[in-house]
Amino acid sequence: MTAPILPATCPLPDATPPEIPRPVLSCAQLRRVGIDTGDEHVIYLHEDSPICRAEGFGAHSRVQISIGERQLLARLNMVSGSWLAPEEAGLSEPAWSALAPRIGETAMFAHPSSVESLSRVRAKIHGQPLNSADFQAIMQDVAQRRYSALELAAFVTACANGHLTAREISSLTGAMVATGARLDWHRAVVVDKHCIGGLPGNRTTPIVVAIVTALGLIMPKTSSRAITSPAGTADTMEMLAPVDISLRRMRETVERTGGCLIWGGSIGLSPADDVMIRIERALDIDSEGQLVASVLSKKIAAGSSHVLIDLPVGPTAKMRDMIEARSLAACLQHVAQDFGMYLRCVFTDGSQPIGRGVGPALEAHDVLAVLRGAPDAPTDLRERAIALAAALLELAGAAAGEVLALRMATEALDTGAAWQQFQAICEAQGGRRIPGRAAQQYPIRSALGGRVHAIDNRQLSRAAKLAGAPMSPLAGLELHVRVGDRIETGQPMFTVHAQTRGELAYAMEYVRRHPCIVTLAEAP
Repeated sequence: MTAPILPATCPLPDATPPEIPRPVLSCAQLRRVGIDTGDEHVIYLHEDSPICRAEGFGAHSRVQISIGERQLLARLNMVSGSWLAPEEAGLSEPAWSALAPRIGETAMFAHPSSVESLSRVRAKIHGQPLNSADFQAIMQDVAQRRYSALELAAFVTACANGHLTAREISSLTGAMVATGARLDWHRAVVVDKHCIGGLPGNRTTPIVVAIVTALGLIMPKTSSRAITSPAGTADTMEMLAPVDISLRRMRETVERTGGCLIWGGSIGLSPADDVMIRIERALDIDSEGQLVASVLSKKIAAGSSHVLIDLPVGPTAKMRDMIEARSLAACLQHVAQDFGMYLRCVFTDGSQPIGRGVGPALEAHDVLAVLRGAPDAPTDLRERAIALAAALLELAGAAAGEVLALRMATEALDTGAAWQQFQAICEAQGGRRIPGRAAQQYPIRSALGGRVHAIDNRQLSRAAKLAGAPMSPLAGLELHVRVGDRIETGQPMFTVHAQTRGELAYAMEYVRRHPCIVTLAEAP
């Protein structure tokens, strides 16, 4: 039988099949575009970019960028015009710093693998409880910045408003700790102090650190920047000394002085919390469960053994009444006990601001006045700092009883020992700074005479933020009156400080629309 004749274009059965062409890898040279996107990694591609055509990327896509073993995830923004060439890829400042490309290196672009922990987030959205493994998976992905801002917002919202059980809060706390470094000071007693916030100007922490370390305690204080307030402790302390320092510099400071006051985000303690704080700030959410996990994860990671928590209670403070405050205190105690930490909560007066300044630089001026023993130092700030330092001395076993503890704390201030200690800490962290004053200042005068009946903490904080605080560190409000003071018609109640005329005008408009920031009783 004659074999069939095959067409000339068909390969013989035993012939080698043609090689299938490999896909072209999407790559480009990176360009630093000088855009500050906060904590978010952003990549910019031209609308005619061949990478977008090859990979199917669109605006807001999540993109994995790789240079050798270095990788990061970024959100894509599409651009037009001529400032970015189609063959280029621009990186925002945070993305450029994280990836650290070197001259001549080429970056590869691809779709990231799916984020499996998002299934746990969806479960939480539908009301299902999460276990420790669930939170571990979520926090690891959060710390590695695998979540978009929208996905983070979904998780934060799902956990807000009492939607975390006590067990879930402990699990979330442990998961946050596991995402970063954990310090060990090889001491039985390492103290810390935290205020839950909501009270403008309550900047006692720098004074407390100076007092208790002058008296021999170890207090490696890591603090956060503002979340929903006009200033966080780190924002205020940055007016007085560097706070964005390395772990090595932190250890050297503590070894030399017994304490420090730094920004916790600079040394990688609970980094997942730092990512979530950005979303909480944008949403203006600071719920109980997330607050407890955020605060205690930092304390546990910092190696603290004895922690004092200040809970200001007042009608316009974060804690409106004692029922709410006791609930938070019980939750803090429960989680602290799970991690073997000694914790004490103190309930303080949150009916009005503490000190005179509201905003990083203005609060720093108050701190300096108290530490230096200036005659015009705000008495309320001094007294509260002494009381909190005394409570911490007693908790740590450094003073037998409240009376002795108060005397020790007061003497540390009055003799100048705390001031000398504070200067030593500042120098060890990189050098003491002198806070400035805002160029734009405008006093708000009372239209009536009478007695100050109330000061609204929330509206006061809002006005300070609209003036520019904390992003404009010299901005804020300076109070001239306290509850119970008698004032005359035309007397200044507070002064708005701003770094630009536009911010001053913005804050003034808010003040005009909210005349009850300071409420007067009937004239005497």
